[in-house]
Amino acid sequence: MMRIGLTLSGGGARSFAHLGVLKALAELQLPLAVISGTSSGAIAAVLYGIGLSPEEIFERVTEVKFMRLIRPGFSRYGLINLSKLEETFKPVLENKTFADLNPKVIISATDINRGTSVYFSEGELIKPLVASSALPFLCQPVSYQGHLLVDGGLINNLPVECLAGYADFTIAVHVNPIDHQRDVKSLRDMVERTCQLAINNNVTPRMQACDFLIEPPPLKYYRLLDIKHAREMFEAGYEHTIELSENLLALLERHRLNV
Repeated sequence: MMRIGLTLSGGGARSFAHLGVLKALAELQLPLAVISGTSSGAIAAVLYGIGLSPEEIFERVTEVKFMRLIRPGFSRYGLINLSKLEETFKPVLENKTFADLNPKVIISATDINRGTSVYFSEGELIKPLVASSALPFLCQPVSYQGHLLVDGGLINNLPVECLAGYADFTIAVHVNPIDHQRDVKSLRDMVERTCQLAINNNVTPRMQACDFLIEPPPLKYYRLLDIKHAREMFEAGYEHTIELSENLLALLERHRLNV
């Protein structure tokens, strides 16, 4: 049986689209063997892996008051302590390990000292998951298993490499298309555009390594922290995947015949 792998990019609130994609893939009855993810993409992968449906994940995440998770840390590494985020995950993840996830999940984070990606697929879940979302400068890094870890998207926002050996066919979901028609008019615009351009530079070559790409165009109109439009982004991911389903299924069939 052909093993299908899915890789989920980071993207802040835009990652609600990942849930729509997962819903569509389930409706298409495409069994996933493995999911890799970084930052918010890793959160979606893990919550799906413990058995929550995309709609259940949506409800749980949108109930979280994200501003309450921001606990000032003021260390030499970052302004925000992520201990509150750890506490948020504990009710559903405290007694679970990677071995409890189905499909298999691989979390990508960045070792800031070595400048390399680090992949986690064994042991406890919460530390690697929090580390994968620790934005440099803003959040304090996470010290874990001899690594000083920050957001995985810093150097690899589409972790497809780690699927080698686990998947015969890879689907990539990228939620950070850039609106090239939008002018930069504020400091906030400048920060967001700078981050997008820098991060997308490490994504482009990885897209070529995937067998199929899902990148919902409407997402370019939403900001990275645009929580109030979460449902619209969810639907954008779902609808775009359904639109691509005929091509996806045909490509999967050709791949099966060639294996």
